[in-house]
Amino acid sequence: MLKSTALGTHPLTEPRLVRMLLLFAALLFLCLFLVLPIVVVFYNAFIEGLATYKAAIVDREALAAILLTLLAVAIAVPTNVAFGLIAAWAITKFRFPGKNLLISLIDMPLTVSPVISGTVFILLFGAQGLLGPWLSAHQVKIIFAAPGIVLATLFVTLPYVARELIPLMQSHGTADEEAAITLGASGWKTFFKITLPNIKWGLFYGLILSTARAIGEFGAVSVVSGHIRGVTITMPLQVEILYNEYNFAAAFAVASLLALLSLVVLGLKKFAQWQTSKIALEHEDYVFNREGE
Repeated sequence: MLKSTALGTHPLTEPRLVRMLLLFAALLFLCLFLVLPIVVVFYNAFIEGLATYKAAIVDREALAAILLTLLAVAIAVPTNVAFGLIAAWAITKFRFPGKNLLISLIDMPLTVSPVISGTVFILLFGAQGLLGPWLSAHQVKIIFAAPGIVLATLFVTLPYVARELIPLMQSHGTADEEAAITLGASGWKTFFKITLPNIKWGLFYGLILSTARAIGEFGAVSVVSGHIRGVTITMPLQVEILYNEYNFAAAFAVASLLALLSLVVLGLKKFAQWQTSKIALEHEDYVFNREGE
């Protein structure tokens, strides 16, 4: 039997029963490991009433955790967006020695355990670390302070924008930029008028991934934070502290904020992914039609 789809006509050889069983298994897996945990989080967050939920959210330590998380996101994400743009531009538009090494270094945070990265920061910036004595002499505190949280967040979110932009920019090639420069456009004008419009949704997609990782990071932040309540505690660490103290309602209240942020990020991610796929298809059609001419 032939089945017509948006991608064309292709044979479906699996029996209808097999397809229904596979679909049911996929939906069951999603319900058990995605939908049900989210429902449980929100149920337990409001189980003791709205007043208890509100009190847990406006608690001084909870607000401090929320503000520190937002601060880390506000610094780490724009920094990595700028780095990702620069790195992707250099890798896709130029030839230079060490290009493969740069790509490998960008991928490093994806292969290194966050706990190990946090430990490395302690060995570098801690009181007994490599740079610790110099930092202490100049009264600069990084570890067990907000700068350490920001550094850890920067490290774990570093690859996402660059890894999203590199293949996208490679697929577009350099023909449009070369044509613009040939016609007299400056480098900045070429970037803002040609390159950036082509990659804007990919850039947004990478930004969303970085934001999601920054909000939910636990391992590296836990190592460098020192768990100083009201000072170096982020939202995931606040959930852990409250849960370990058997303050389940407050723990799930803070966790519900993380879950809500995750749902918002997921919606934005799917929208950006859809836009990126749409632009990629339009670009393929353009290239195909130009080659046909």
